[in-house]
Amino acid sequence: MATKTSINYIQNLKNKILSYTPIDEKVLEEQVKFYKRQELKKGEVLIAPGQRVKHFYYVAKGCIYYYKLEEGEHKVLEFYTDDVFFTDLPAYVKGIPSNYFLKASENTIVYAITKSDAEHSFEQSHQLERFGRLSMQEAFMKIFTRVERRNSRTNEERYIRLLEKRPDLFQRVPQYLIASYLGLTPVGLSKIRKRLGKH
Repeated sequence: MATKTSINYIQNLKNKILSYTPIDEKVLEEQVKFYKRQELKKGEVLIAPGQRVKHFYYVAKGCIYYYKLEEGEHKVLEFYTDDVFFTDLPAYVKGIPSNYFLKASENTIVYAITKSDAEHSFEQSHQLERFGRLSMQEAFMKIFTRVERRNSRTNEERYIRLLEKRPDLFQRVPQYLIASYLGLTPVGLSKIRKRLGKH
């Protein structure tokens, strides 16, 4: 029997899908049945380099970070927190092995739909096809926009923006991952925090 919490997660998932486009209730009910719940412990890897990406995910609760290792150092591209869709989009779309990690930075609950189930549902419903297109567009634009901002803003400007837009990250993930996400070293991040009075 579904718990009250899991029912809430499913309702949140429905609401998130509806935020992209109107969908008939019956069609929506059928769609969410394809999503399978996965629970990840802190530090558990969802996707690793070399693995084929066969799912599109929804974070019900928790935090996943998207990164690769270069010369032993984390290069963080994005953090995915409560109530967002995500995947390793290039690997998912092209059907190629991933070059990245998707890893839980805290205990996390995701709902996953296989690519084949998603594509089948898009063929059956124009409403769902529109949702699929818009949600993938958004996932792509998040990465593209962040790269653009990273190239056009100073270190301090990037830090201040993150603090304003996503203050919860500073409590949820280690500082060295935030530093990597901002294109800084941990020492560089610490200096900015001290300079701005954020100890």
